[in-house]
Amino acid sequence: MLDVAKIRAVTIDLDDTLWPIWPVIERAEKALHDWMGQNAPMTAALFANPAALRDIRAEMGRSRPDLKHDMSSLRRESIRLALSRAGEDPTLAEAAFEVFFAQRQTVTLFDDALPALEFLASRYPLVSLSNGNADLKRVGLAHLFRAAISAREFGVGKPDPRIFHAAAGAVDTLTDNVLHIGDDATLDALGALNAGMQAAWLNRADAPWPHDAEPHVVLTHLGELQDLLA
Repeated sequence: MLDVAKIRAVTIDLDDTLWPIWPVIERAEKALHDWMGQNAPMTAALFANPAALRDIRAEMGRSRPDLKHDMSSLRRESIRLALSRAGEDPTLAEAAFEVFFAQRQTVTLFDDALPALEFLASRYPLVSLSNGNADLKRVGLAHLFRAAISAREFGVGKPDPRIFHAAAGAVDTLTDNVLHIGDDATLDALGALNAGMQAAWLNRADAPWPHDAEPHVVLTHLGELQDLLA
């Protein structure tokens, strides 16, 4: 059961918690391919299928494990490899990545996300905790957050307890006093539990809980937080 009296801060995941991520990625990859068609046509022809770019990105992930938690660098270096393989200028990777990254910040919030964020931010210091590379300033939500902790900047990602402890430390509290909210049962909810936080699992799809340890609360939508925490 959720112990509301203990909560001094809230951490929250971004992708698939505040907005659906795959429509964002698909639009960003289309924008990238369109840019390639104008500026690197051989690369665009070689990787006309977005799945091909994902495959080369996976190959880059295997060859550069140091980029495991840096989605931006992984994407950029994947583009660079694609350009090289197509016999085109690999220095175009910087400009190409910026096209992708700009679109990656164009998100459509779930209907319940903004009211929930405004409610939470009015009551607790709010920290984003993400393995992805969304930029809260470019997304337009930075004013609601006290801090942003990302795997890219911290060096390890969820479910490692260290990143949860870092998020708590960003608002000068202990994990015992933090509620974490996220959609991923393992990365978010179980990760938060193992770090000593209270865990709210956002289960929009009515999926079965896959672990022995259970979250403190299961949400079907973020609007339920107002009743729980008011």
